[in-house]
Amino acid sequence: MKFISWNVNGIRAAANKGAMDFFKTCRADFICLQETKATVDIVENMGWSRGRHVIAYEADKKGYSGTAIVAKNEPLNTSFGMGIDEHDREGRVITLEYDDFYLITVYTPNSQDGLRRLAYRQVWDRDFLAYAKSLEKKKPVIFCGDLNVAHTEDDIARPKNNRKNAGFTDEERADFDNIVASGFVDTFREFTSGNGHYSWWSYRGGARDRNVGWRIDYFLISASLRPRLKSARILSEIYGSDHCPIEMVLN
Repeated sequence: MKFISWNVNGIRAAANKGAMDFFKTCRADFICLQETKATVDIVENMGWSRGRHVIAYEADKKGYSGTAIVAKNEPLNTSFGMGIDEHDREGRVITLEYDDFYLITVYTPNSQDGLRRLAYRQVWDRDFLAYAKSLEKKKPVIFCGDLNVAHTEDDIARPKNNRKNAGFTDEERADFDNIVASGFVDTFREFTSGNGHYSWWSYRGGARDRNVGWRIDYFLISASLRPRLKSARILSEIYGSDHCPIEMVLN
């Protein structure tokens, strides 16, 4: 099974830059999207391949946030959000249930300039991990998306310059430590070590051309799925957003 995750930074903008061509040729069983910035109706009618099941979730605020999963096979069950009202107004979490796993697409809130949303972000991180672990009691969990944190210094081009910036604070990195300590596996790091591997680049100053980026997009899986993990990689050659897609393959 091939899984793709991509923060498209606006599904319509990404489509205008060729994203739909990528989706039609990538041969993915699951396409997980973040920051769609569109209504459910718009996402459902983007011209997906026939027979695909399109599940979209929009924020209360129009043109903001939003997630979607495009699946080859119909899920047993679908749920939106975490069941916590303060978190579920921004369309950030979709969960699909299948016979032998749960699949979650997640768009974690950004702590924003001046870290004005860091305190809320810490509550989110705690509650999302608790949500994922509650599902894991029933069957293995796969979750993916833009987690808005570079976990280690190897996941960011300029760690010293960004130590206190949103996405690389000690608090956010500690929350990612908690994810790993709880048993979830960062699939990319099962295959690739070292720095220089990024999934997001600022639009400013030719950062992508110079590969001055951050790895903030992830596939994480329950430890019980590790024996089925075949590959995980960053598709940095694919354009259409300030993020690039990431891919995971399970046997």
